Amino acid sequence: MKVLLLAQFFPPVVGGEERHVHNLGRRLTESHDVTVVTFGDKTGTQTRDGMRIRTVRPATASLPFLYGEGDRLYAPPIADPAVTRELRRIIVEEQPDVIHAHNWIVNSLTPLRRTTRAPMVLTLHDYSHVCATKRFMYMGEGVCDGPSPRRCVRCTWDHYGGPVGLITAAGNQVGRVLRRHALDRIIAVSSAVARHTGLTDSGTPFDVIPNFIPDELLDTRSHTVPGGMTAGGYLLYVGDLSRDKGVDVLLDGYSRLPTDRPPLLMVGRRTSDALDALPAGVVVAEPWDHEKVMQAFAGAAVTLVPSIWPDPCPTVVLEAMATGCPVVTTGMGGIADMVRDGKEGLVIPPSEPGALATAVSALVADPAQRERLGRAARDRAATFTAGQVVPRIEAVYRDLVHAR
Repeated sequence: MKVLLLAQFFPPVVGGEERHVHNLGRRLTESHDVTVVTFGDKTGTQTRDGMRIRTVRPATASLPFLYGEGDRLYAPPIADPAVTRELRRIIVEEQPDVIHAHNWIVNSLTPLRRTTRAPMVLTLHDYSHVCATKRFMYMGEGVCDGPSPRRCVRCTWDHYGGPVGLITAAGNQVGRVLRRHALDRIIAVSSAVARHTGLTDSGTPFDVIPNFIPDELLDTRSHTVPGGMTAGGYLLYVGDLSRDKGVDVLLDGYSRLPTDRPPLLMVGRRTSDALDALPAGVVVAEPWDHEKVMQAFAGAAVTLVPSIWPDPCPTVVLEAMATGCPVVTTGMGGIADMVRDGKEGLVIPPSEPGALATAVSALVADPAQRERLGRAARDRAATFTAGQVVPRIEAVYRDLVHAR
């Protein structure tokens, strides 16, 4: 089968969505012909990990103030004319059996519905199908009650800073209608994504298929730990250093631990709302390569995932679990599909630093409990490996191709 994957980002740009598409493509190459289309500074083709990587330059590259951030150019909520033009050409050349898009790059595919018979699949890694900010948080303060014109206008105006928000909200409403008519199947990465985006009532067939990790991650053991840390003697946070990831709650909770507390290692990208003042014992590092992060998980006593937003399906949780590291988390969004309280980790209420401090103290003081939770975490992670999850995605492809 010839599979065309569409993703706005792809390694070396690092993040959950791009790593998912990379791992999916690598696994699919074992049985299929795979081409990836992604954004780049210029149009070109290269071969990597058994995949053809075709880069296209979006029209929004000339307007980075609209949908740009650092080295990232985000797909807009409606079709990018340059991307649609290139996709038309690539589809003619590649003749794919199925086209699988990820998040908003799909908007540049939907205008081609009438020009190709290839089934179109969309994986939703966030809430962008109904939420122009993609986060399903109202004014960044709490989980949204659902889209409405008044709420969306106010929220996007605040999130994007003025008129860009209005344009984005309006564009996403148009894009949603086009997606509904063009797509053959939607895959939601968690039950939370399916629920909050209203897929049950959307009229488009959908499946809930989670993110996954490479099977070999289950064999990760701690051979080296980060400098200044002792194996089994530090706490770990990996992710953007942002408010919605619960970083301020984490630091507050950590400061409430006794003075002989273990060090807290935080690895991630600094954002504008990250805190500057850090309690004693906190070590902050810029993003690391994946192998080094996995070693850090394997050597940690506890991994902390204190998200206050409905995190769709954070791969970081699965990666920690795969190394046998117990997790203290809020269970927001898709995390609830992965971590069960008292089984693979401890689940606490969001935005409660006292509860976080209590949970961490309990695990630090009880190595036997950490060991028990860690074993269960690794067993649970085994159900989220590529070997378990990718065949479910392939089954979607086969169903659609046979139906066509």
